[in-house]
Amino acid sequence: MTIGIIGAGNIGSALATALARAHVPAMLANRRGPDSLRDVIAPLAPFITAGMVQDAARADLVVVAVPWSQLPAALRDLGPWNGRIVVDANNPIEAPRFEPADLGGRLSSEVFADLVPGARVVKAFNHLPPPLLAGDPAGHGGKRVLFHSGDDAAAKAEVSGLIARLGFFGIDLGALAVGARLVQFPGGPLPALHLVRIDHS
Repeated sequence: MTIGIIGAGNIGSALATALARAHVPAMLANRRGPDSLRDVIAPLAPFITAGMVQDAARADLVVVAVPWSQLPAALRDLGPWNGRIVVDANNPIEAPRFEPADLGGRLSSEVFADLVPGARVVKAFNHLPPPLLAGDPAGHGGKRVLFHSGDDAAAKAEVSGLIARLGFFGIDLGALAVGARLVQFPGGPLPALHLVRIDHS
């Protein structure tokens, strides 16, 4: 399975670091083009390469992590998605003011899903602070927890497998309408919690 990451900010770069540490190949892309990512991917070679957004969007599994206000422009004209897995790693808030976006009473993942029609959307990788996502997944005698949710069981299974391959302990929060609400930042009860699954074996 090929992996593309659209967005090279805190979350996108942290995930790229986690993938490189686990020797999982992926393409990282942003709107400024591959040349702007040289310093980011240099320590992550050879597993992480820089590419164009259009190329990253053609991967089997596409992770999107861009500033909330830039999502519509970032995803415009990237389809058709044709049932591919698209991971919503976004939070409806951004620097410098960190004011929640007006979602009109909807979940951010519902808004996101409308921008990627035909994709199998999974919510993941948004709730853990980027330094912990990029860091050692082992801690305090166990594995750091990563949540995921979605409406397609096969898509969630692929993301769950990736989470395990990265060394984290994945917890399925169920359907997007349930899980995405729990991890939405701001508003949900789970973002920024540093949870560890202790191994008692």
